[in-house]
Amino acid sequence: MADQFDSALDLLRRLNPKNTATNLSAICSLVPEHEEELLASVDQPLEVRRCKKTGRDYLLCDYNRDGDSYRSPWSNEFDPPVEDAEMSSERVRRLEVRANEAFDVYRELYYEGGTSSVYLWNLDDGFAGVVLLKKSSSQTAASGAWDSIHVLEVAERGRTAKYKLTSTVILNLGTKGDALGSLDLAGNMTRQVEADMPVDADETHVANIGKLVEDMELKMRNLLQEVYFGKAKDVVGDLRSIPPLSEANRDRAAQREMISSMGR
Repeated sequence: MADQFDSALDLLRRLNPKNTATNLSAICSLVPEHEEELLASVDQPLEVRRCKKTGRDYLLCDYNRDGDSYRSPWSNEFDPPVEDAEMSSERVRRLEVRANEAFDVYRELYYEGGTSSVYLWNLDDGFAGVVLLKKSSSQTAASGAWDSIHVLEVAERGRTAKYKLTSTVILNLGTKGDALGSLDLAGNMTRQVEADMPVDADETHVANIGKLVEDMELKMRNLLQEVYFGKAKDVVGDLRSIPPLSEANRDRAAQREMISSMGR
């Protein structure tokens, strides 16, 4: 049975990341006994739902799910309603409210739109949570989506706390035009960091988490731009020539003739 689970993860890694949600649903229908494990282990593009009580959008993930219901961070209620749902303590809920307010501002400043959600829950020696950010754009010639999933664990130790952050970015870009044709670029990246930081009050946790997430997103954005996009640009440039081949061959012939004449 463990082989089926490992094989499912191995298969998902080899399929197009753009279709992760569809592929994951299909695999879960084949091995329903591993559905919960797969949903908890595989990061997939975030879905948006509107809170019926507050009218505000929030993001769906495995961390705010209970069966087929999802909890809104704005109203703290499940949709559809769930009886006897496990809820966080009042202290952690207050932290969750403050964190959602803070990352709502962060989202507007950095993404100029999109949707954000923060979910926190209790641990024996502290608390854990997830920070979600999504920005998508769909136009006639180009489309794209950015999904950030930051899972954190906080171990409280008096006036200090140990933070462990695991961040995943899922990026999907597409363009279509007469000159270039159709191009799809999709993938994901995961990075992890740990830090010990001072804590004066509960509000300090929100500031510390915000700093960790901000620094991690900046590093991952730079890495995507410099490494992944740079490599993709080099590959596409080597494989495909925008000018006609006749012009490229004529230029190469002129270059060879010039080099030959210089050697005489």
